[in-house]
Amino acid sequence: MAGALAGCGGSAPATFDLTAPTSGIGGRPTRAQILVAEPNATSPVDGDRIVVRTGAESVAYLSGAQWAERLPRLIQTRLIQTFENGKSLRSVGRVGDKMVADSTLTTEIRRFEIDVTTGQAVVEMSAKLVGEMSGRVMAAKIFSASAPGSASDGAAAAAALDAALSSVLRQIVAWTSARG
Repeated sequence: MAGALAGCGGSAPATFDLTAPTSGIGGRPTRAQILVAEPNATSPVDGDRIVVRTGAESVAYLSGAQWAERLPRLIQTRLIQTFENGKSLRSVGRVGDKMVADSTLTTEIRRFEIDVTTGQAVVEMSAKLVGEMSGRVMAAKIFSASAPGSASDGAAAAAALDAALSSVLRQIVAWTSARG
């Protein structure tokens, strides 16, 4: 496994994408219009590399593998698509879109990694629903999910992280729709 982690290689890394769930998306229908901000993230997840937690205080990057885009931007896109696929909101868009919204959903990526000590892909995000007119936080919650995963190769790691993310996206959409 050490050879698969953060090494310098001469070949181009394999690129992986994440998906937006298309089924099993809960949430009551509402007439709300919501803007989705790009998630906040700190290093090491604020980039396009796949993160592997190697110990309680140590992380590495999976060698030869990367995301199709910076992770926060990719998650923002998949979150918007999950809202659209769930069809529970009147409208959803990105912060900066020319749309009058009722609220803005802000998120932070707290964990997005393969934890080799547990053999799990772990995704944890916090979310806040902020009133557009008042600027007040109307609701806040932390969402998390895990899926069996390994850092043996990029495809296995990406698939496990995608499965965990799909669960978190479904949770966030249902939670947000219930407050819209």
